Amino acid sequence: MNTLERTDHVGTPEQPESNKTGAIKEFGTVSLPYGQAKIFCLPITGQIEGHIVLPSQNKTTKYEHVLPQLVAIEEDPNTAGLLVLLNTVGGDVEAGLAIAELIKSMSKPTVSLVLGGGHSIGVPIAVAARYSFITETATMTIHPIRLAGTVLGVPQTYEYLEKMQDRVIKFVVNNSNIREEVFRGIMFRTGELARDIGTILVGKEAVKVGLIDGVGGLQDAVEKLKQLSCGTQDNQSCGYTQTEPPMVQRPNGQAHHPQQPHIPYEFE
Repeated sequence: MNTLERTDHVGTPEQPESNKTGAIKEFGTVSLPYGQAKIFCLPITGQIEGHIVLPSQNKTTKYEHVLPQLVAIEEDPNTAGLLVLLNTVGGDVEAGLAIAELIKSMSKPTVSLVLGGGHSIGVPIAVAARYSFITETATMTIHPIRLAGTVLGVPQTYEYLEKMQDRVIKFVVNNSNIREEVFRGIMFRTGELARDIGTILVGKEAVKVGLIDGVGGLQDAVEKLKQLSCGTQDNQSCGYTQTEPPMVQRPNGQAHHPQQPHIPYEFE
């Protein structure tokens, strides 16, 4: 009798090894073991593809792949949290905002880590997580949005651009510690970029202005995610299920549990 194998990409214990390998190959995703629960690693890399398919030589993140994975993570009881790794040049505004809104609205703990670059529409995705990190050498470019293709030289075009820009600005301000006037100031700054308007923030600068929560790396991001997952799942402490060892019968007839091994989970 033929049996159906699971084909999700959440990395649950029942998932066949071939599916896990396929998830890494096709989507760049993997689930990290964390006690009985798992941390799902979601990379946002290359250019965020919108409604138009980009050339095959471009490295892209496709929103039609990311959105269903986020829904599966939210519904999977074996997933303790989501770790978002960003190294993106930006891309389609609406596709980026769709990913950011879905990450923001998740009940599972979420942590983002900016590696290399989190430019343009990658900024809202970075701040959408409950806590955000940036490495010391990573950069974030904040600049006004732009239109591709045919542009009509009428006032309505500029009004549309202003509305699109306000959507991005409000999302970033509402999900970070940066003030709106500060964000607008660095977005429209002139003289810093040779061929563009805007600002490049490097590591600590993004934290200083309130855009990112802290400077850190992989260890900091994983530890923060474990800390946020404390008490979020039934019968679990910090995402770790501590099972009772088998009962041992003493010579006097009394049953007891052997001493539990020490599990060093300490957080700041």
